[in-house]
Amino acid sequence: MSSLPIPTRVVLLAGPSGSGKSSLAAVTGLPVLRLDDFYKEGDDPSLPLVDGSADIDWDSPQSWDADAAVAAIVELCRTARTHVPVYDLATSSRVDSERFDIGRTPLFVAEGIFAAEIVSRCRDLDVLADALCLRGRPSTTFRRRLARDLREGRKSVPFLLRRGWRLMRSERAIVARQTELGAHPCAKDEALGRLAAAAAGRHRTPAAG
Repeated sequence: MSSLPIPTRVVLLAGPSGSGKSSLAAVTGLPVLRLDDFYKEGDDPSLPLVDGSADIDWDSPQSWDADAAVAAIVELCRTARTHVPVYDLATSSRVDSERFDIGRTPLFVAEGIFAAEIVSRCRDLDVLADALCLRGRPSTTFRRRLARDLREGRKSVPFLLRRGWRLMRSERAIVARQTELGAHPCAKDEALGRLAAAAAGRHRTPAAG
């Protein structure tokens, strides 16, 4: 029997905002890296704007630090620990940093709306176990997202309503893009099944597009 340690890999869990990624990740019992903590800060001059608006487009990958997210994932896979930012969505700022330790587990989940953006990089770095895009009814996602964002006071009510309407109209296109980037589109039950398979070592690393 080989004495080599089992390599640690990541399941990237993508999907539209409000699709239930955080809730699903929480029930797996696996360590969960919150990719939303890698948002850029609100005063970053590189932040994109919504077309025809003064609103910052927080749904654009350009509002997110993909390099830092990938570096954290790779460090977790190699050393089981890293330091991650603590991000406050209400103030659009990094308010702290914390040590994140996954222990001896061979698998963890990294979830966020931009997870699909780094599928190819994680595949090329040989740290990817699977990549999923959680999908559902746009109307259901709209209601879930708005209730969560109002409860948590993430942004002003007018901003949340404008964003919610825009995202509901574009949800199918968001899922299509994340699928093209290599994330497998699925509902909750299938996602849980694939996560269980990955935890058992039956990886389904997506092929290159």
